[in-house]
Amino acid sequence: MLMRILTFAVSICFVVIFIQDSAAQRRGVSLIRDAEIEHIIASYTTPLSLAANLDPSSVRVHIVNDAFLNAFVVGGQRVFINTGLLLRAKSPNQIIGVIAHELGHIAGGHLARTQEALSNASVPTIIAMVLGAAAAAAGQGQAGAAVIAGGQHLSQRSLLQYSRTQESAADQAAIRYLEASQQSSRGLIEFLEILGDQEALLSVNQDPYVRSHPISRERIGTLVRLVEQSPYRDKLPSDEAMTQFKRMQAKLTGFLEQPARTFQDYPESDRSIPARYARAVAYYRIPELTKALAEIDGLLAEMPEDPYFHELKGQMLFEHGRVTEAVQSYRLANRHLPDAPLIQLALGQALVASGDNGVLPEAIQHIRRSLTKDPRNANAWKHLALAYGRSGDLGNAAMASAERAMLRGEWLDAKRFAARALKILARGTPGWLRAQDIEHAADREHKKKKK
Repeated sequence: MLMRILTFAVSICFVVIFIQDSAAQRRGVSLIRDAEIEHIIASYTTPLSLAANLDPSSVRVHIVNDAFLNAFVVGGQRVFINTGLLLRAKSPNQIIGVIAHELGHIAGGHLARTQEALSNASVPTIIAMVLGAAAAAAGQGQAGAAVIAGGQHLSQRSLLQYSRTQESAADQAAIRYLEASQQSSRGLIEFLEILGDQEALLSVNQDPYVRSHPISRERIGTLVRLVEQSPYRDKLPSDEAMTQFKRMQAKLTGFLEQPARTFQDYPESDRSIPARYARAVAYYRIPELTKALAEIDGLLAEMPEDPYFHELKGQMLFEHGRVTEAVQSYRLANRHLPDAPLIQLALGQALVASGDNGVLPEAIQHIRRSLTKDPRNANAWKHLALAYGRSGDLGNAAMASAERAMLRGEWLDAKRFAARALKILARGTPGWLRAQDIEHAADREHKKKKK
């Protein structure tokens, strides 16, 4: 049922993007896009990035739909966090501590040997490499080599394998970043203590984080001594931070766990906002739309300006073919949170799906605004192409299709759509010039693959 629900891609507020890679598919690896969760993770990451002298807009955080407890950095300033870590954390400070540590690896240049090769790698390629490294570390050398293969020529040992010296440096950097942002470092210790006992296990039974980040009692002891010197060591998360954290876990549980498990973890007797949120999602997935809408309408009655509740209601209605009502909910979500690219995209797609050609200019406007903040969203380019095509603007439709194909690494299609755009768009216009750039880039990449 989850697969059926999530095939609506970016039209919904919680989107699972499945990686088109055989190795990743064998593990069911997928990436999650969700406006609310991305906002929460950004609130964790931004102050740490500033403390690390990194541009927050250049640090990209990807959420991996994987139950294993893991986080890693590859390919420049890209951080990957597993849903398993988000769900098993006991407080936001634990997640924040892990992010601070991973940023310590980025700022310290600990992946310099693979940085250049991975800086422009696609997410599917990165996920395949990570799976290969994990398989090799677990003793499945041949399987790991097969996954890593494919022209990257990277050693498993240099991918996501840190020395104890680098771990110590990242720990110390994390503490500096946390102090600079006036946050407690205890969460990092708590997270490492959760994993500390796993070093005695066979590697195949360990969480991937243990295999890539060596953990020892000595390391934890050193970290404890450093944390005790921090003036913020006993600072607790704010009430708002804890509310966001609990909502994030409830939402993830509702979408990723079986509904029966969600109802067990969040029984009807629990009238808290996170519990009702989780149940709304679980009812939607069954699907029992009447109960789902009752839960979300109850939440909206209490919090009428919450954009994410409006967004979820829009998702429910859109999934069940009630597009006109969905548009109304997405409009409210966008009104209360006007700069969220995934909400803008959802509203744009719902407008296109309404069948009213009169709203196509508005749909195009929303999708284009989404792309100004999220230009690497291939699904957004797909729906922009559809909107342009429906409005009769075939030149820009071809241009948007070329952008999507390029992001997906489909170079022949990118070249074909770019050539079509060049024939239709006025010579010298921004769209025409961009189509020319894509055509040349696609031609170069296609020639590389043929060598």
